[in-house]
Amino acid sequence: MKRILFTIFTLLLAATSFAKEIPLVSNIYARENISLNGKWNYVVDPLENGYYGYRLEVLKNGFFKNRKAQNPQELVEYNLDTSPIMDIPSDWNTKDDQLFFYEGTVWFKKDFEVSKEAGKKYVLYFGAANYDTKVYVNGTKVGEHIGGYTPFNFDVTDEITNGNNFVVVKVDNKRHKDNVPTVNMDWWNYGGITREVMLSVLPETYLEDYFIQLPKGVTNLITGWVKLNNPLAGQTITIDIPELKIKQKLLTDTDGKAVFEIKSKPVLWTPENPKLYDVALHSENENISDKIGFRTIETKEKQILLNGQHIFLRGISIHEEAPFYQGRAWSKEHAVTLLSWAKEMGCNYVRLAHYPHNENMVREAERLGLMVWSEIPVYWTISFDREETYQNAQNQLRDMIYRDKNRAAVIIWSIANETPHGDARDKFLSRLSSFARQQDNTRLISMAMEVTEAPNNINKLDDNMNEFVDVVSFNQYLGWYRGTNESCKDMKWEVPYNKPVIISEFGGDALQGMHGPKTQRWTEEYQEELYIQNLEMLDKIEGLSGLSPWILVDFRSPRRQLPGIQDFYNRKGVISNWGIKKKAFFVMQDFYNKKKEEYKTK
Repeated sequence: MKRILFTIFTLLLAATSFAKEIPLVSNIYARENISLNGKWNYVVDPLENGYYGYRLEVLKNGFFKNRKAQNPQELVEYNLDTSPIMDIPSDWNTKDDQLFFYEGTVWFKKDFEVSKEAGKKYVLYFGAANYDTKVYVNGTKVGEHIGGYTPFNFDVTDEITNGNNFVVVKVDNKRHKDNVPTVNMDWWNYGGITREVMLSVLPETYLEDYFIQLPKGVTNLITGWVKLNNPLAGQTITIDIPELKIKQKLLTDTDGKAVFEIKSKPVLWTPENPKLYDVALHSENENISDKIGFRTIETKEKQILLNGQHIFLRGISIHEEAPFYQGRAWSKEHAVTLLSWAKEMGCNYVRLAHYPHNENMVREAERLGLMVWSEIPVYWTISFDREETYQNAQNQLRDMIYRDKNRAAVIIWSIANETPHGDARDKFLSRLSSFARQQDNTRLISMAMEVTEAPNNINKLDDNMNEFVDVVSFNQYLGWYRGTNESCKDMKWEVPYNKPVIISEFGGDALQGMHGPKTQRWTEEYQEELYIQNLEMLDKIEGLSGLSPWILVDFRSPRRQLPGIQDFYNRKGVISNWGIKKKAFFVMQDFYNKKKEEYKTK
């Protein structure tokens, strides 16, 4: 009996400790927000002395208490107020030279003032922090979050005081085998509070979430729902889209939710005309606005159809790395620079790999007319046999879809990249696919698969996941990791599925400014020839519906160590890390210009 009572108490305690984490506040930028970006104090804590005692028990008075010595005799072995300063959002790897390779714990502290109002709810919102994050407000733990690329928020109304306040955040980016991603990956494990932080001031009952889109295959009916944070029936919510002459009042049900269908024929969002409508939502306590585009995305046999029209995805893969100075990208300016380069190359589509990118990136892609493939970091050798790992992946998938479900630009949810075949993997990924469809049935599902080499230069795609995706996508690196550029001429491809095909990755490395014969690796000429030969080969694949070569810009990776050439950069970018275009950029630009003309006549 004692053991049972102890177990119940432990479960209740665990539930209580996470009670402050609430469903994400959708469209956070439309709310009344107090920005907490800017200067934060930080303390590097490789042994986690600020969290654990010497016998590894969790401290009652750790760094999160932000204690100060009250007299000269009191021993306090830290001082957050006098610790160094770091700009947030950022990553510690590029902000402090001593932390370039560091993986571990860093504490962050921010002082802020609030004029607290009665009848208001205060929600502390993080765009992302990598990877295991624990958050404290005025010394009280308000919650924690696992995962480095999705947003999270906490209700801190009870912890906030009128006047001076402080928030302390423990961020730990150590890699673990059972994490998502796992210990082995080909990008930099940037640590820190990597996206924006804000304190959102909301009414007690607010517009928590909404979904406003066209049903699959239907262009004259706007459908969706609006949900309050409290389960209140009979509340009036108004949807207002002035340009479409829509102004409709709804009443919430007992769950605080209102479902609607509105007949309308909006101008459809396309890359050529990325039309966005001003949409306003009014509740009895709140008014918020958004810009929403309307489009349909479907497949028909081996074709991808945007608004019923056969399209070719002229794409490029992109990592969330800041142009010019590297480090984790997060701002609108970062997004505009990266996406403008993609547009200049002739793209109408970007693959945002290998994790959900920041919200600025998705919104700017939508504004610029770039379709988006959005992905979770189920990458390489995930622990497919562990339920905890699956739940971690599902949570990240849920949060990715939750945040971006109203963005017309997003056409593909991707559930994995280059995962090894096996029963546990197939079960894991099929569950993710089914879950994604439950969350959003208006978009396409895909994943980056791998091809199998066979005799007589046959390359065959044989993957049990083919039945769980709408678009068959695979990575291949002929000319770099296998064969030569010349061997492209002899290759044949078998994709035995009646579905569209995207080559989600191909490419090879070149150090910008290094020149030589087209047979010499690492030169721009070798990369240029690789692109020429690969494009000629891949364009012959039946059902080819898109490409997203690897990658737009050189990016940091600890796997890439060759001195004088890689220097901890993956050099597969068609643009250097300093923004200089390589020869391969112009090969792709020419190919995409031809594809654009070809599909005008289809």
